[in-house]
Amino acid sequence: MDEWMNYEQFDRQTWHSFFPTDTVRLTQGNLDEIKSLNDRISIEDVQDVYLPLVKLIQLRYQNFLEWQMQKANFLQRSTMRVPYIIGIAGSVAVGKSTIARLISILLNKMLPDKRVELMTTDGFLYPNAELERRNIMDRKGFPESYDMEKLLKFLNDVKAGEPIVKAPTYSHQVYDVQLDKPLTIDHPDILIVEGINTLQLPSNQQLYISDYFDWSLYVDANPDLIEHWYLQRFGMLLDTAFTDPSNYYYPYSQGDRKEAFKMAKDVWQRVDLPNLREFILPTKLRADVILHKTTGHLVDHLYLRRG
Repeated sequence: MDEWMNYEQFDRQTWHSFFPTDTVRLTQGNLDEIKSLNDRISIEDVQDVYLPLVKLIQLRYQNFLEWQMQKANFLQRSTMRVPYIIGIAGSVAVGKSTIARLISILLNKMLPDKRVELMTTDGFLYPNAELERRNIMDRKGFPESYDMEKLLKFLNDVKAGEPIVKAPTYSHQVYDVQLDKPLTIDHPDILIVEGINTLQLPSNQQLYISDYFDWSLYVDANPDLIEHWYLQRFGMLLDTAFTDPSNYYYPYSQGDRKEAFKMAKDVWQRVDLPNLREFILPTKLRADVILHKTTGHLVDHLYLRRG
């Protein structure tokens, strides 16, 4: 069976034609501020890919609000504020964070009367000390390295309409969870949840993270290309860590650069690539939209789920 039979495929030009606006209200400087280290995004990308994508999300959100009102009328209740939750998944180094931030900004501009919040599931990794205690430090990023119960409770509280919900944060500089610096999610109308595990199906849970999502996106690319971006990002992390002894990458920035890249390539081969193949890539066909990237982080195709 063709795995793509449930999706309609569009090239970049066709996708742009569905919402051919050139009104971006963002500058290249704005885009440079939100992009991740080695990512790439342009005004043309916003026009061709992301404005039509956000317009589609807006239409889905309007249908969601209408359904909430119809359901409340049917049940003879007052309409409750139920947040609309968007999940964004994909490999490490594929550019999920940049896309999540961009979608958040564009939704805020398109829906100025709505509150859009953004969080990443990285904060729900077990702290390094706990990973060491469980002897799974070399499995960081794999399903068992996340506190799924805590993440599911967070999503349940948001969906239940809790006004203030706190989420732990993660620092790539110190390579650990920051329990003392929580992110406060305050009365969101729309919540964007970004992470490698947002569409995964953990076998030991009765609920999946995606059960809480109203719409989802998977960022896809060839694994060899993702490895290139991963190593490119590693080099930039070394450059930024050079003068900061508290940075996780500082020791690598002080030693032999060739050895450091050898270590990074080994981590990709032992940890990130197996995780991608076994647990991340199989979730691709659970997404409502698959956004495919090619060389230079350029989006060349989009796949929209039928129905």
